[in-house]
Amino acid sequence: MSNILVGTASWADKSLVDSRLFYPKDAKTAESRLRYYATRFPLVEVDSSYYAMPAPQVAQLWAERTPQRFVFDVKAFRLFTHHQTPTQALPADVREALGAVAEKRNVYYQDFPPELMDEMWRRFRLALEPLRQAGKLGAVLFQFPPWFFYRRSNLQHIAHCAQVLAGYQLAVEFRNRTWFDDKHRADVLAFEREQRVTHVVVDEPQGFSSSVPALWEVTCPALAIFRLHGRNAKTWEKKGLATSSERFDYEYQEKELRELVAPVHRLAQPAEQVHVVFNNNLRDQGIRGATLFTSLLNIAAGTLDQSLSSLGQRSN
Repeated sequence: MSNILVGTASWADKSLVDSRLFYPKDAKTAESRLRYYATRFPLVEVDSSYYAMPAPQVAQLWAERTPQRFVFDVKAFRLFTHHQTPTQALPADVREALGAVAEKRNVYYQDFPPELMDEMWRRFRLALEPLRQAGKLGAVLFQFPPWFFYRRSNLQHIAHCAQVLAGYQLAVEFRNRTWFDDKHRADVLAFEREQRVTHVVVDEPQGFSSSVPALWEVTCPALAIFRLHGRNAKTWEKKGLATSSERFDYEYQEKELRELVAPVHRLAQPAEQVHVVFNNNLRDQGIRGATLFTSLLNIAAGTLDQSLSSLGQRSN
């Protein structure tokens, strides 16, 4: 159990904070919420880094406000994952350097000249460094969009990301079914092993072009990740939703989570560490799911220990 860490995607999601179902009444600041969260879970995923480049001084505060063994997984900035990126999300000097390109509402990775993209990567590494220096950085999560499909140029992009962030643990999550269809599945898993990037196992609605199956594979011995997005098929590709919490509106039932305990334990056999992240984030759904799943893992581990103890006694 010591190598399985369970947490949620964000500790400061607006839906969670506004619900008043988790934080104490006196936890009114970002600092007090993070400190309280870290008393309940050993892991959290930083979601804000997808929307804006994190600042090193903020990451330093995260490190200072959490216990020694607490772990942060950090989402890669959206520009690096080929998402459309609002120009206003870029640093002011970068917008100025882009010139006429910055007049567009959104920019993409290919809009950047190489030297300017190198600068963006440099700043992102700088922002991660306080967590790494503190021994609290888990994975850098690259969650690619539905239009990022299997093709050689996209494989090359992932390899480039791994090269640029050499020394950091990358994790890759796809949202296009071509990556793990019958034709490409074996090649993609082999590629992830070759690059030593963590394959992200997902629990999510099936039957959509943006759906990928749950492949319980460990592609990097250092770390395996299991992310739970809920099973709400009605909202998975629904247009016009105001927030991500509406898309991932799902309440995991105990029976569903019980069925996931054994596969997670199997991940923990070849992997040095397993991160389980609940991304169903409407109100406190993720909090309750993570709490229940932690209990189920503990029960299963206790049962196993008891069985091994009984076996040892009989052999004596």
